[in-house]
Amino acid sequence: MGDGSSVDDGSGSDPVRNPDLEAAFADGPAFVPYLAAGDPDYESSLEYVEALERGGADVIELGLPFSEPIAEGPTIQGAVVRALEGGMTPDRFFEFVEDLDVDVPLVCMTYYNLIYQYGSEQGPRPFVERAAEVGLSGFVVPDLPAEEADPLREACDEFGLDLVFIVAPTTRGDRLERIMSQVSGYVYVQARLGVTGAQEDVSGQTEESLDRLADYDVPKAVGFGIKTGEHAERIVAGGADGIIVGSALVDIVAEGAEAGESAETVAGRLEEKARELKQGALRGYEQRVPQAEGK
Repeated sequence: MGDGSSVDDGSGSDPVRNPDLEAAFADGPAFVPYLAAGDPDYESSLEYVEALERGGADVIELGLPFSEPIAEGPTIQGAVVRALEGGMTPDRFFEFVEDLDVDVPLVCMTYYNLIYQYGSEQGPRPFVERAAEVGLSGFVVPDLPAEEADPLREACDEFGLDLVFIVAPTTRGDRLERIMSQVSGYVYVQARLGVTGAQEDVSGQTEESLDRLADYDVPKAVGFGIKTGEHAERIVAGGADGIIVGSALVDIVAEGAEAGESAETVAGRLEEKARELKQGALRGYEQRVPQAEGK
């Protein structure tokens, strides 16, 4: 486990930090891609996730499909539908994680109902215990308010997993303090309001959000709307510790499924896009290093 360091909320107990996620952000900007597990089918999805690591992923967010993905735009909603139609379930998801041949931390992105209802007893502990057994490093739960997150936070601390929260451009004051007292691993900085989806440009609110979070000792990874290497470069140059990219990658999977392309072809395109995004992030980081050395 990590050193447990974080912003103290006065409770005397800081969130546990998973050492794998700490290491992923330790040496330059982290590239954190997202794919829905099982989209469009189990075997192809395994190949696609492994392609992301070859392309430079430092952490991979795996979506566990839920029937009501309220935070997602049409692109990821489509991925969720394809994965559910392909038979993805929580137990199948855990099998999927075990079958993956990757050497980067894996974070489960899902909705709280699936976590709470899993196992023989209600509550998050059985799900978190199983997640730890298969080697997951943490969770992103978009519909879980920080004010109601204590049971999941406690289970994560017990089994050494991180709990990532999303901070919107409008998150401030007491609510921001509460989120930042619960978060570990990294904070998911929402670049703009709305649902997920690749955009033609990134939001100007990102720099303001990063400034607001500057005093908190946890990596800041920016997501929502990043789809090119230039986007990644600009965001990291502006101070982000990492980039989170989902819809731009899910689009490649969707296009491949619609066109009947082979899994090998789609995996190659995903690897190429991942490499473009990672290289953009590295260029952005290089713009910041001379400034840091000159201080």
